[in-house]
Amino acid sequence: MMSTSEKLTLLRKALHEHGIDTFIIPSSGPHLGEDPPDHWQIIKWLTGFTGSAATVVITDSFAGLWTDSRYFLQAERQLAGSGIEFIRPEFNQRTDYLDFICINTPQGGSIGIDGRIFSVTEYRKLEKRIKNRKITVKPDCDLISALWIDRPLLPFSFAFDHNIKFSGKERQAKINEVRDEMRKRSADFHLLTSNDDIMWLLNIRGNDLKYSPLLLSYALVGEEQILLFIDENKIPVNLAAEFDKLGIVMLPYEDLSEITVPVTKRSAVLLNPGTTSINLYKSISKGSGIIEDISIPTRLKARKNKIEIENIGSIMIKDGVALTRLFFWFDSNFGKLRMTENSVSEKLIGFRSEQKDFLEASFATIVAFNENSALPHYKPEEGAEMEIGDRGLLLIDSGGQYLGGTSDITRTIPVGIPSVRQKKDFTLILKGHINLATAKFPHGTMGYQLDTLARSAMWESGLNYSHGTGHGVGLCLNVHEGPQSISPACNRTVIEPGMLTSNEPAIYRDGEYGIRTENLLLCYEDEETEFGKFLKFDTVSLCYIDKSLIDKSLLDQKEIDWLNSYHSEVYNKLSPYLAEEEKLWLRDKTDPL
Repeated sequence: MMSTSEKLTLLRKALHEHGIDTFIIPSSGPHLGEDPPDHWQIIKWLTGFTGSAATVVITDSFAGLWTDSRYFLQAERQLAGSGIEFIRPEFNQRTDYLDFICINTPQGGSIGIDGRIFSVTEYRKLEKRIKNRKITVKPDCDLISALWIDRPLLPFSFAFDHNIKFSGKERQAKINEVRDEMRKRSADFHLLTSNDDIMWLLNIRGNDLKYSPLLLSYALVGEEQILLFIDENKIPVNLAAEFDKLGIVMLPYEDLSEITVPVTKRSAVLLNPGTTSINLYKSISKGSGIIEDISIPTRLKARKNKIEIENIGSIMIKDGVALTRLFFWFDSNFGKLRMTENSVSEKLIGFRSEQKDFLEASFATIVAFNENSALPHYKPEEGAEMEIGDRGLLLIDSGGQYLGGTSDITRTIPVGIPSVRQKKDFTLILKGHINLATAKFPHGTMGYQLDTLARSAMWESGLNYSHGTGHGVGLCLNVHEGPQSISPACNRTVIEPGMLTSNEPAIYRDGEYGIRTENLLLCYEDEETEFGKFLKFDTVSLCYIDKSLIDKSLLDQKEIDWLNSYHSEVYNKLSPYLAEEEKLWLRDKTDPL
């Protein structure tokens, strides 16, 4: 196995041979999703960094990695001694890899990218920044394939039907909705490049990607047919027969450009520049008119239908039961059994797997003790396994994929007696969490307008966190799924009824501990007045919030009432599925504050 240093040497030789001054490697694959299959985990192979978002820049004398704040501490640990420099901006500084490129790529030089894994959106940012610099961008630079000798193959799994009792709508109804929207936008074709869009549209799921029940595929939706680019061996005979009746034609996965370009010639094609590669875009745009927007399925699936909402309620009970059993087991066995971050993680997976319709975890479970919990996306396997000691904070951020929905929830619990500062931090986070959970706002409100509700109590004490407060969640799809978010970033997507979004304020004290409290919120219409429609959130996640970490003097009565009401709901919904000793334990955890 080659070291990072050896890989860099070979890569720099390739740069020289191809006349490239600067080479850019994104963390994406051809579908531009968050977690590509191992075949496209180029940054992990080259650098050892395992975070889901990063960009690497290589020159003949420099190798650096940029990532977002979720992974700062992780990047420092994983890149130490690798020869890859972690470029960490100062707090609230917005410098990125493009700043480096603008300064360090010589006038008249060249930049190489693999245009198959570089989105149109990112390519345009690059072009804009180097404008007037006489720098050439070469978009066909696959310099990795020849070096990555033991590269994993693309994954293979079989499709399975996502029954209407979970999806709430037949395939044909969804296809009709998409075509109706296409007509409104005067689009002859709609190119779908995101796997989750296609799975939703066709009511199928698969296992090509870890943590997300998806199949690698592309689709081109027309007025009469849908061209589905996929390994047809993944589609069972019964599904293939249904597809045939609906005019869904299966074509080889690798033939996307070869077939799409002539089919769409002199037509209007709707596509999302954020999830379409620059190579694919350029090949289509030569003979077609391009309409750019977020995909139609992305907008439609963000608003859960009635049956989906009912299923979400059902899976939150299942997920809550699994979490309750995990924390009961922890309380009952701590000090009797040797417990590590990994062993707790495995125990939680075991409890979830006992629940009906459970498929897999929705992301890599984070079980982090003390200083490890200060890393927002810490994974136990990334470093020396830590034993859970007799005093500190334990943060568990986890989720499950069920046929009826996707969960994502974080709890922080004390091990031993918490300090005064830990209790204050925890309570300020809880105040922000409750403030967002109880928000009432007019229709048309966007996520960035709500973000301050979760931060204001912390700001008053000079505290903050650098990641977003909330992300959209799919339904048996991706745990991170737009278009909505709650964040300081100016996302113009309106929060609408039926949207499922996380609520996760936090604080991280480097080298000491991290605290995060996360539930999922379902938006609903509250009332309509002479001033318009007003919306609210329903907290759907079900798990107790540890009262021993709360400084009650910092809560007002409204906040105490919310917590007591939430705990009452947790107990009433979960207790029918628990053993007697678990019920007694949960009763104590959910008694009024």
